Parts: sequence; C-alpha cells; structure tokens
Amino acid sequence: MQRQQLDMIPPPSKNRYMAIHTFDEWQNPYITVQANMLSLHVLLADANTNPYGSGGILRPIGARRQELNISLDKLGDAMSAIPQTSWPYGRVIAIEEAHKTPASAEPAVRRTMETTINTLSDLGIDVYDLKEGKLQ
Repeated sequence: MQRQQLDMIPPPSKNRYMAIHTFDEWQNPYITVQANMLSLHVLLADANTNPYGSGGILRPIGARRQELNISLDKLGDAMSAIPQTSWPYGRVIAIEEAHKTPASAEPAVRRTMETTINTLSDLGIDVYDLKEGKLQ
C-alpha cells in the first residue's frame, strides 16, 4: 500500500536537484538520522500560486516547513503521508546524520542510517547526499 502511494510521485529529476548542496535550498523532504529516532523535514507547497510576495514577510517559506520526529518502524507510513506537492524533484529524499552526535552514539547512528537508506530504497525512494552531491 505504501509503495503504491509513493509510485504516484514521479521518478527523480536529477537536473532539478544535482546542483543543490545545502538543506536551505532543498525543497523535497529530508531526514536527519539520530541514534533512536528520525527527524523528517517537509516543505509544504505554497497554497497561493501567485508569485507576488512569495518568500516575503507575508508568505515566509519557514511557515511552510514541518518537522516530525518518528521512529524507524514508522518511516514507510510517514513517507506515504507526505503530500505529492512536497516532492518537486520527484521521488528523492536527502539524508544527513544528526549534528553534534557524541562519539559513543556514532555506531548506533550509522546503523540507523543504513537501515533508513535500505527502507527508503525498498519504498522506491532515491536517497541523495547533499554534501557529497551524489545518490546513496
């Protein structure tokens, strides 16, 4: 069921995102991986299609950003619940490790990262490393 919903989102369009290397510029969903939790960041589409004032004081981009903390076992449900309009680059998601991870937690974060990438792959979602500028 989750895979069927996600298949309605077009395949990734590399020419739309390969030059992006920061999360501030990234418009598709992205995930921050922690030892026992994932933070899912989603930019909702602007309901106002008029370009006037877009990103300005009356229509700030930050107001459309949503962040949700989820457990790894809820990743598929969370991905399929993201509106299709929040995937302007197609079925591709950026991923990063949490910042300031203590050395003792790094092995757990890496295991969670690996499991997350495998789950996303099983769902048919490409994983993009913004810092490296390449697909995982």
